[in-house]
Amino acid sequence: MMEGFGDSESSPSFDSSETYLELSLDAASGGDGVVVTDPIERHQFELSTPSVIDPEPTDPSAFWFPADAAVRFQTDQLELQTVVSVCIRDDEGQMLGQTEHFASESFPRATYSLELFAPVKTYVRVNAPVTITSDATQTTISFDEETEVLVGARSHHKRPAATITTPDDPRSMMRAVSLLGSALKSTSPERSYPTLRGHPPLIERGEQFKAPPDLAPPETGITLELPATYRHVYVAAPLAYYLGATVVEGDTPRLRTDSGFTYDLDTTAGYEREVERVLKQTFFLDCLTRTEGYYQVELHERQAVESDLDLDFAALYDRPTAEQVEAYLQVPYETVAGHVPEWKLTTHVTPTPGNVELLPFVANDLAIVRTPHTKPSAGSTTQAEAVDAFLRSSPQTPNAGFTRSATQSASLPERSYVQPEKTDSLEQAWLGDGTPIGASKASLQAYRNRLYRSPTEGDIGITVVCNDPRMADEREDVEAVYGSREKLPFDVQVQYELTKDELREALATQTDFFHYIGHIDNDGFQCSDGTLDASTLSDVGMDAFLLNACRSYEQGMHLINAGAIAGIVTLEDVVNSSAVEVGSMLARLLNQGFPIRSALGLVRGENAVGDSYIVLGDGGLAVAQSDGLYPNTCVITRTTEGFNVDYRVYPGSHVGMCGLVIPLLPSVETHYLGSGSVDSFTLSLEELNDFLDLENIPLLVNGQLQWSDDLDLDSL
Repeated sequence: MMEGFGDSESSPSFDSSETYLELSLDAASGGDGVVVTDPIERHQFELSTPSVIDPEPTDPSAFWFPADAAVRFQTDQLELQTVVSVCIRDDEGQMLGQTEHFASESFPRATYSLELFAPVKTYVRVNAPVTITSDATQTTISFDEETEVLVGARSHHKRPAATITTPDDPRSMMRAVSLLGSALKSTSPERSYPTLRGHPPLIERGEQFKAPPDLAPPETGITLELPATYRHVYVAAPLAYYLGATVVEGDTPRLRTDSGFTYDLDTTAGYEREVERVLKQTFFLDCLTRTEGYYQVELHERQAVESDLDLDFAALYDRPTAEQVEAYLQVPYETVAGHVPEWKLTTHVTPTPGNVELLPFVANDLAIVRTPHTKPSAGSTTQAEAVDAFLRSSPQTPNAGFTRSATQSASLPERSYVQPEKTDSLEQAWLGDGTPIGASKASLQAYRNRLYRSPTEGDIGITVVCNDPRMADEREDVEAVYGSREKLPFDVQVQYELTKDELREALATQTDFFHYIGHIDNDGFQCSDGTLDASTLSDVGMDAFLLNACRSYEQGMHLINAGAIAGIVTLEDVVNSSAVEVGSMLARLLNQGFPIRSALGLVRGENAVGDSYIVLGDGGLAVAQSDGLYPNTCVITRTTEGFNVDYRVYPGSHVGMCGLVIPLLPSVETHYLGSGSVDSFTLSLEELNDFLDLENIPLLVNGQLQWSDDLDLDSL
């Protein structure tokens, strides 16, 4: 229910040295079009043609932006199955315009490069007159006559280009963090687009510092001076990466530039909060400045705040990075604070030597870093109270049916719980010992599993295993949900009452998502002939999983260690009726393209039983692609003037924060930065009905999670 784009690709003037992963561009079923498939990210995009075509491979370097693969064929029209933002450039790369929903634009005969902001970044090159039209549901690109068309595409997947080895002392770690910015493909404000920030080099612990001789930080003229402690280095890692800054030892935390400008990082707000502010402020103002560059669009946030800023964005765009940062930081943070989009992620990192290996992944997420001031244990009074309150907060309704525990009398596994400090980010992750409350449990192994995800051809694989016939309600619900999207192919396999050997085989079989319905206890998965302990598995085939059974946390961690990327598990016993409700809601959200961490967050907000569930691994992973740039939802409230609609989007690892989105709402003609709550709109009954007819999305209505195809607006 929106259009948008969020990942400007690097032009020839940018560093594009990263090794790209090959995509496939194949003829559509029936031959009337081309299907672009990303076998790593498991996304695809179809361009239909009015007649059968014969696409031939061609040189992907023919495009103005880098592409992984390309084909050529003859046609007079391309029809896109959804409304897609299209950026039109001439043969020199100059932007001529962009089209959105309800567009009708024509261009005379010339050579054009068209950039399609689709689930897989796609380019079209043609020498012909071009007409682009779109309505509420699809976009059509027409040519006056049959002509040769080149179609290319590029994967969003990123891999680090190098590995750095560092000893455990903070000074050596400063050298390592200084090199994270070497992955930036540009130091212009366009680096606020995620694909212009390559994956930072990996960091490993070792006896001596080692780095490839050609690995160097970009020459931005920015330095971070920090005390030589783990805490100071870890908190600053994402900022150092984003600014391409060099990190050196200093008595007082501060940012300085080669011109002599300095900015104190240890203010009354505290070191961690000040670093957070600097990252948010520089990133946000880059998003405003970049509208003077490759994508010159009307941006809502710029219009809202520009009159309060003494900044000349046109002049700033061409100035060196250090000068831009100097100008940004002379703006009081309070001036922009109310306009900075909701940050995607805060990661709580315990400042221990081992966690240095996680910093490249934290920086890649552009996460805000917090460090626990103490290391809580299950035996501390505060922690015990927090755990007790948490367990009491997950109600188990009397007489609501059996629990999913295989052994009713067994005690919960011994765990050390931690409760990270709450923040205003959309999501929280915990990197350290203990089981977090209110945050996902991240792990180095999960990040590595994601990084080296194997290409997979064919439809999106969903495996559902139901090992207890009494739980058939959930199995029937999720079987109906998975694969229900007409334009996205799924292969759903459902299995029942497996033996240990059969479950072992199912866990080892390649699939995108594994949904388990059944019993788990301290010994493992309950099967028809005994119990299977996932700790005995050396390798698993799923990318992500939901273990909808009692106390499945430990078994889920074993699956992560054996190769899975992310999963949802339970911390305690769950009543079957509640588990059915949660499992069905999660299935619908994941099927709609929500990242795993966002999906569980929505369920938690609507259902108190969701607090019994936790995300393991890389929670930014999405099982399926969304129909638009971001999966989205709305909070709907009836007012005397009609309906108030709070429009929200959820960034994942595929597309990061602050891509450009434009809700398909009446009179909305400006773009917004996509992350969290975008804006609130007042709609009439007719306008809201038209909007909800565009796409089936989750809605929060009176605190309840509903779906737009089930909502009766007259009942509100």
